[in-house]
Amino acid sequence: MKALVEISGSQFEVAKGDEVITPLLNAEPEDTLKFDKILLTIDGDKTQVGRPYLEGAVEAELLEHGKADKVKVFHKKRRKGYRKFRGHRQRYSKIRITDIAIGGGGKAKAQKAEPQTVTEEQTSDNN
Repeated sequence: MKALVEISGSQFEVAKGDEVITPLLNAEPEDTLKFDKILLTIDGDKTQVGRPYLEGAVEAELLEHGKADKVKVFHKKRRKGYRKFRGHRQRYSKIRITDIAIGGGGKAKAQKAEPQTVTEEQTSDNN
């Protein structure tokens, strides 16, 4: 079973046992995390699409925090002698997906109100 999950504003396609690198999460290593924003699941021929999310959760274990390779930012204006060199290392969290549990489908839809019939007496009262 695969799922499309929203984690920290980014979407990731995950399956049980996958290791995923996400933006930095506010948790300690070896913590168990639950992500409930499931957008889509694929189980063989069966596909469920959330509107906007499906009921259920994806459980994961936080393995480690780290820093990615340095991103170099270089600004230059030719013939002006202007050069500026900056860079940063983006922090990330590495997680392992332990379980994908899906509920009974999509979220409950709002019930539509019954259409009201208006009689001639009610329209003449308003005038």
